[in-house]
Amino acid sequence: MDFPMIFGGLVVGFLVGLTGMGGGALMTPMLVFFFNVNPLTAISSDIVVSLFMKPAGAIVHIRRKTVNWSLVKWLCIGSVPAAFLGALFTQSLPHGEGLDHILKVSLGIALLIATAGLVLRAYHGMTQRATPIGEGPAKPTKPDGIVVRPLATALLGAVAGLMVGVTSVGAGSIVIIVLLVLYPTLKASQLVGTDLVQAIPLVGAAALGHVAFGDFSFGITGSLLIGAVPGAWIGAQVSSRAPGGLIRRALAVLLLASGLKLIGVPSTWVLICAVLALVIGNIAWIAIRRRLHSRRDAGMATRSATAQDAAGAAEHSTQPASAAVGEAADK
Repeated sequence: MDFPMIFGGLVVGFLVGLTGMGGGALMTPMLVFFFNVNPLTAISSDIVVSLFMKPAGAIVHIRRKTVNWSLVKWLCIGSVPAAFLGALFTQSLPHGEGLDHILKVSLGIALLIATAGLVLRAYHGMTQRATPIGEGPAKPTKPDGIVVRPLATALLGAVAGLMVGVTSVGAGSIVIIVLLVLYPTLKASQLVGTDLVQAIPLVGAAALGHVAFGDFSFGITGSLLIGAVPGAWIGAQVSSRAPGGLIRRALAVLLLASGLKLIGVPSTWVLICAVLALVIGNIAWIAIRRRLHSRRDAGMATRSATAQDAAGAAEHSTQPASAAVGEAADK
């Protein structure tokens, strides 16, 4: 057993349980940067670890009936074969420094996409929380109230599956963001539940391909699992009490820096970009939140004034009738 790697798995598992972020965006860079594992072994081992971590959250959503099974079906139609083919693609490439470079650049691009997806997901969450009750599009009360777009959904699954098979990143970051675009009336709980459930066969297909054809390591995977499984459980227990928004912003900066480093950006520029993202990102977050809350408060004030005017008009309209009743009584 590799105790430093067990601790690394514990930390990554905790962050996954705490923030809901996919483990691939954190586990693979950790193995490459801190443990000097070659990219193909890191990707293969990370995917197998994810296969054991995904069902924990999926079971919760299945029990709460927040899974759209029609979307799961069409996503899996595209993602399962694409994930397996992604694993085969990495094996078909000539091994050596050339393959390591290709995988590092691919992983870096995937991390940058995941960073953008994390930012868009955070912004969507802010707008949803700042939307006054009664505004915005109506949402169905049942998961089957969504009109499924089979071709677009299967294509989304294929893209996400290919990314996971090649880089181990993309199942959550890509699927959730594009589902928001395709199905804007889908509830947040249904988004997360659907993504977690469809990720199980996706990651399973990718894991099968990497175990059979990749550079899978039992030793690395076993050490990671010893730490990651209890870490994810602890993180899920703490998530309701921790400042998740602050942690997600810090992770977005970390993913940005990792992605830039993997695609070959010099360390000095990586540091500058990380500092700028940390400063500018927090300023932008505060400004956007204030603007959204101001808009929400203005909308609530307008509706309150309208309600008061309506109540005043109704009271005024009843006064003549009351006076007429009084006059009739006097007579």
